[in-house]
Amino acid sequence: MITVTNPPRFLISQTAFIGDVILATALLEELHERLPNARIDMLVRRGNEGLLANHPLLNEVLVWDKKGKGGLLGKYGTLLDLLKLLRERQYDVILNLQRFGTTGLLTALANARISIGFAKNPFSRWFTYAVDHRIEPGIHEVDRNAGLLEPLELPNWRARRTRPRLYPSADDYAAVKPYQTGGYRCIAPTSVWFTKQYPLALWAEVIQQLPGDETVYLLGAPSDAAICDSLIRMVPGRTVINLAGKLSLLASAALMQGARMNYVNDSAPLHLCSSTNAPTTAVFCSTVPEFGFGPLADVSRVVQTPHPLDCRPCNLHGRAKCPLGHFLCANSIAAGDVAGQQEGA
Repeated sequence: MITVTNPPRFLISQTAFIGDVILATALLEELHERLPNARIDMLVRRGNEGLLANHPLLNEVLVWDKKGKGGLLGKYGTLLDLLKLLRERQYDVILNLQRFGTTGLLTALANARISIGFAKNPFSRWFTYAVDHRIEPGIHEVDRNAGLLEPLELPNWRARRTRPRLYPSADDYAAVKPYQTGGYRCIAPTSVWFTKQYPLALWAEVIQQLPGDETVYLLGAPSDAAICDSLIRMVPGRTVINLAGKLSLLASAALMQGARMNYVNDSAPLHLCSSTNAPTTAVFCSTVPEFGFGPLADVSRVVQTPHPLDCRPCNLHGRAKCPLGHFLCANSIAAGDVAGQQEGA
């Protein structure tokens, strides 16, 4: 077992995207459970810090402005400032959840007593411990991240998976209360990647098959508002409200928590559902659940093409367009399968 300061100081580094930060909170929860007196900080990229507002287990959220000012020089200027800060903090343990060089360099040079990351990181040879990163059926991303704790031999180990968790505030719940006057469902129809996004025309068919006496809320970023407006025009006569860009991420999580069902792609809203144990129907197009990013809510299901496709999965993250032009991995998923049984779809 590690010998550290009392209380021990930990830094969890996850400067990737929204979904990655959400999933990283599972490691935060497990670390606190196994070492309750630990002081835990978390490093995220600018723009994602709002996800961790109100988090009762965090001592501090550190923010790295990856874009900086002045292009590449600005980016690496902020990196040097961040490195100086990390060295001043004298962390006992840094847990690096990424496999990319920049955060690996930070981890290696931060002067922590113990540094742990994945062996695939190009700077892993300078970590105290390098852990295998395995993409295999049955291994979720939260399991991979939890594996970073194994070298520490912490007490209170339990053979169960820890779910990610966010903490919407009273204000977040108040912000969505006006939308919760009756039964409702949420759809997050977009994705950054085209091949991870169920086609808009099929989403329209899904809406047509949902109970007509329930409201459907469309969720997304401000940049998704126009697409959501287009979807509404495709389902005249249905009660569909566009909330894209109108709610914070935590308020969106609060709304999804009370929905009868949430319909999402393989993207950040899926993990928002997992973080509040909200009912989830996750549609996987070009990617597959075996990558380790499936839903974790108690009430959840995965919908994907019923056909074996030699071209699927076409890569780990999704693409800007279907390389073969037919997009069968999405177009062959029936809207009825996504809508599911009306009583508890």
